[in-house]
Amino acid sequence: MASMKEIKDRISSIRDTQKITNAMFLISSTKLRKARADQEKTEPYFYGTMGLLQRLQRHLPDIESPYFDRNIGVEEEDRVYAYLVITADKGLAGAYNHNVLRQTEMEMEKHKHTSLFVVGELGRQYFEARKIPIDGQFKYTAQNPSLFRSRMITYQMLDLFARREIHVLNIVYTAMKNQMESEVRMQQLLPLKSDSLKVAVPLDVYHEEFQLEPTPEAVIENVIPNCLNGYIYSALVESFCSEQNARMMAMQSANKSANEILSELQVRYNRVRQAMITQEITEVCSGAKAQRQGA
Repeated sequence: MASMKEIKDRISSIRDTQKITNAMFLISSTKLRKARADQEKTEPYFYGTMGLLQRLQRHLPDIESPYFDRNIGVEEEDRVYAYLVITADKGLAGAYNHNVLRQTEMEMEKHKHTSLFVVGELGRQYFEARKIPIDGQFKYTAQNPSLFRSRMITYQMLDLFARREIHVLNIVYTAMKNQMESEVRMQQLLPLKSDSLKVAVPLDVYHEEFQLEPTPEAVIENVIPNCLNGYIYSALVESFCSEQNARMMAMQSANKSANEILSELQVRYNRVRQAMITQEITEVCSGAKAQRQGA
């Protein structure tokens, strides 16, 4: 049986670790609230641009744009499928990183030619350890999602798409279904799918008058990058929120386990202490008895 000192040292060690997990829980909850507030501030603008794109698609169904190009002339086996993967820079977040990385691997196995772009240090380490080539990585983005960083990613992806270095762009990220559960999602960003732009049509929508200056193509060229930027930014914030939520749940589980271990160790400590007291009393009684017999 362990000594009292060993049990006390272990109790002290667990309590010190519990202070760290409690602090991480509080930090993650603060970051989660801030990220949600930032997202709510920017959502109206991006919802507006997406609504404009949907209206343009309804009124101009035959408009020609490289963003709607279905890669005519490029065989399926020759197409390059690009994946923008959003992971975290830190661990201790349960299965958050593992789920999105495994989903990405499964999707990449479906195609012959793939291109990989990673957000987050853990994602970079994961793919490098498995000798999977990374075509681009975006540092300091997972922990600080911002419009500036999402715009940098958007412009780089659009440039690669325009130069036909990639033919299909997918984004893999984690979204929160509710406050307790998250799920990995994959969305095709380029080329745009018409069915993904369909919404409920108001009764008077066909009577609205459109005047596009200078040309419909020019308007599309300006609207679509903003829409993609908004979606990527939303994915970055959603992933960041999911990461913080997963870390909160992991720290909460760690605190619960720590309390259970502390309770068990306290019982063991009391038993050892009682055994030592009983042994001391027995030794005193035996000594007194021996003295009386000697007298």
